[in-house]
Amino acid sequence: MSVSEILASKGRDVFTTNADMTIQEISNVLTTKKIGATVVLDKSGHVCGIASERDIVREVAKSGADALVKPISACMTQKVISCDETETVDNLMEKMTKGRFRHLPVISDGKLTGIISIGDVIKSKIQKAEQEAEEMKRYIAG
Repeated sequence: MSVSEILASKGRDVFTTNADMTIQEISNVLTTKKIGATVVLDKSGHVCGIASERDIVREVAKSGADALVKPISACMTQKVISCDETETVDNLMEKMTKGRFRHLPVISDGKLTGIISIGDVIKSKIQKAEQEAEEMKRYIAG
């Protein structure tokens, strides 16, 4: 299964923010939207970072309550690893495992077109395994 197939199934909605929003504001958004990360865009609309729950927890652990008034740019991951729509689920798993992160922005032709979470990857692997098991049952029965 490819990234484009996952996005066709789950949708392409991505909550984005700018680097000036505070850590408190981002925390509220992550909680309200029930998401684990947000993609940070620069003024021209290009990806300049990703802010995850882990990034926020690390900053709060380092700075205490003072962290909450800092801009998200103070703790976001600036070196963003992304994927494109032609990549396979196995490739995504490798990237996520190697980088120890749970979210990958999808960038096609320089534009943000979606986001893939580890949950999306696992769901697609389960669906594939179920499909293969069903095909095997039909093969054996037929």
